[in-house]
Amino acid sequence: MKSTTRLLATVLLAFPLSAMVGQAIAVEAGHDHAGAAHQTMELNNGQKWQTDAPLRQGMGTLHEIVTSGLSGAHANQSTPADYRQMSGKVMGQITYIVQNCKLAPDADAQLHILLGNIAQGAETMDGKVAGEQPETGLIKIAQALNSYGTYFDHPDWKAINVAH
Repeated sequence: MKSTTRLLATVLLAFPLSAMVGQAIAVEAGHDHAGAAHQTMELNNGQKWQTDAPLRQGMGTLHEIVTSGLSGAHANQSTPADYRQMSGKVMGQITYIVQNCKLAPDADAQLHILLGNIAQGAETMDGKVAGEQPETGLIKIAQALNSYGTYFDHPDWKAINVAH
């Protein structure tokens, strides 16, 4: 992505998951884009935003993580350790996307919003949001991934059923 450091700054400044992302990416100092995770996503003049292969790969892996996680969550079989592990995998995919995806600036800005929402869900799954159950974070990520399918052109993308 052209604005990799800006995206990571958004995610890391808004959420204390920087320890999970680790030192894989340097955050550009002096940029505060923490509000990006709370913006509303938009289409590209009524059309979905273009994607690239690394974004599709990362989002596909996130889809797999969340889909399998929801199966365990709905069966009441997921433990706090399971959610923490999923959170780490989610953040690993965010790191992969940030390091490898190269989108046009406007599409990139929309992706920032989406990844911020995914990171919020990971934060909740990791048990770092007071009063929120880890399953709530998993559902938030599933909803963000469903938004990805609405706003980004990813052939054969399937929405995730978040219902029990």
